[in-house]
Amino acid sequence: QVQLVESGGGLVQAGGSLRLSCAASGSSFSSYAMGWFRQAPGKEREFVSAITFSGAVTYSGVDVKNRFTISRDNPKNTVYLQMDSLKPEDTAIYYCAADRWGAGSRLVPSYKYWGQGTQVTVSS
Repeated sequence: QVQLVESGGGLVQAGGSLRLSCAASGSSFSSYAMGWFRQAPGKEREFVSAITFSGAVTYSGVDVKNRFTISRDNPKNTVYLQMDSLKPEDTAIYYCAADRWGAGSRLVPSYKYWGQGTQVTVSS
């Protein structure tokens, strides 16, 4: 089992940057594929980015490709989401999620463990 806590959200102007962190507690963080998802008001939760348990492979959604970068530091039990060139449409609650021995799925049901989320607001 793993517990996840996101941080780093906030208010930023369009074109700015934010770095989200997700700290994991519990055992065997390095055995979990990690994902970032987001949910805007009135919309379904959508895939943002994912990384395999070794960190060797990453995946990104079409809307954030070349702007957002996922990374992980296994000794620190932390996964990051560097968000650059932010747009107002990136405004959402951002969640990290863990999938043990996963392959970096884009699908919400693949992830068993979720954090509480952190709000990101991008003003125009």
